[in-house]
Amino acid sequence: MAGSVFLLLLAGTLLCGLLFHTVSQNEAGDRTRTRRPNFIIILADDIGWGDLGANQQAGQRSSQTPHLDLMAQQGMRLTDFHSPASTCSPSRAALLTGRHGLRNGVTHNFAVGSVGGLPLSETTLAEILHQGGYYTAMIGKWHLGHNGPYSPTNRGFDYYLGIPYSNDMGCTDLPGYDLPSCPPCYPGPQILHNRERGQPFLLYVALAHMHVPLYPASYAPHPSEGGVYAASLREMDGLVGAIKNASDASDKENTLIWFTGDNGPWEQKCQYAGSVGPFLGKWQTSRGGGSAKRTTWEGGHRVPTVSYWPGRVPANSTSSALLSGLDIFPTLLSLAGVNPPSDRRYDGIDATDVLLHGKETGNEFLFHPNSGAAGKYGDLQTVRLGRHKAFYITGAAEACGGSTGRQELHDPPMIFDLSGDKGEETPLDPTTEEYKEVDERVRRWREALLYDIATDQSVSTADYATDQSAAPCCDPRHTACRCHTLG
Repeated sequence: MAGSVFLLLLAGTLLCGLLFHTVSQNEAGDRTRTRRPNFIIILADDIGWGDLGANQQAGQRSSQTPHLDLMAQQGMRLTDFHSPASTCSPSRAALLTGRHGLRNGVTHNFAVGSVGGLPLSETTLAEILHQGGYYTAMIGKWHLGHNGPYSPTNRGFDYYLGIPYSNDMGCTDLPGYDLPSCPPCYPGPQILHNRERGQPFLLYVALAHMHVPLYPASYAPHPSEGGVYAASLREMDGLVGAIKNASDASDKENTLIWFTGDNGPWEQKCQYAGSVGPFLGKWQTSRGGGSAKRTTWEGGHRVPTVSYWPGRVPANSTSSALLSGLDIFPTLLSLAGVNPPSDRRYDGIDATDVLLHGKETGNEFLFHPNSGAAGKYGDLQTVRLGRHKAFYITGAAEACGGSTGRQELHDPPMIFDLSGDKGEETPLDPTTEEYKEVDERVRRWREALLYDIATDQSVSTADYATDQSAAPCCDPRHTACRCHTLG
């Protein structure tokens, strides 16, 4: 995790430069013209909804996220916000394209030796904003293809410094290896670096926190305070605070900061995994296996989310609007006054009214793609409609201790009422009128979306082929690779 701290310190330095450049150009330009906003997206890795202190019930436990809690107090906490998928690559691809994996082609993770990445036929948020006059920069984990045309600087980012995939892949330790006595190998994945300038700006900070291996460099782990995970969470929160402070000191009235996560916690990592809060997926866990990352239970995709924009986003506000990472793409483009390409179909909504005007006009429905626990990757077999959630298939990821649950198909679907059953424990009785009404509406929405995707001429296909020569090089003689040689 020391590498993550290094990258984020550089992110702070870059942000200061961006903000100074922005303010200087605005002061030198026409003061009467409307300024377009700056955007900072901060994406945490494998973070649980319950990891955010502001999401915890009073007195539940001490908060490890004071900076994010302050940002929520000064901005808006989004309590019903969901990652577009329950694993890394599909979630990131959906965020940057505003399209489900069945459209953009990214339905599961890319590997160290992947020759491809996010299909070149897809247009990213960074590309559109860059074409619209924005300077675009990225710091951190990419995981959408690291070879040739698939790298960040070929997908719309003017500047990139980071790692090509997860910090447990390639020239690094195995997940959770010998923690905490053997630090994660560093420099680990290859550091990629490029820089140019522009203005206004999009800064995309994709943190390696809270993905294993965890080795907090800034805080000493104390078992009484939650050990390694809690220390890493405090470190992540401090990095977010440093970015916010740099923005506040320069151009806070014109900068939207949006913090969220790529998926829920990696439950099989036991004490190195985060908290899902009350979203326990009890129906599944009572039958074996985990109900967080890789699943379509709430713990797999409901993520802590905060938006902050002084003077624009209402302070100390909470929204229960049903939103998703898919909505970031259309919302930022709307705020920037930039139109997306018209030759393709999108899945997100413009959430401007939610963020700026306190309205609860979120998505009427959300689809949660299969992410490895059950079914075919990317298939949309779990549907959220208002307070109800319908499962056409269920399955479990590996839990702490190694237990797994079997895949089960449900026709008619199994439906939960989340308003009174956040733990997804007891499905509705299929003989009730409530069930029948929800079932009919869910079927109509699902059939409509699947038909829309089937007739979408802009659907892309990702190349998931692997080749050993495609992996970034790693020198086994380097001390950073010592952990692989321990007997």
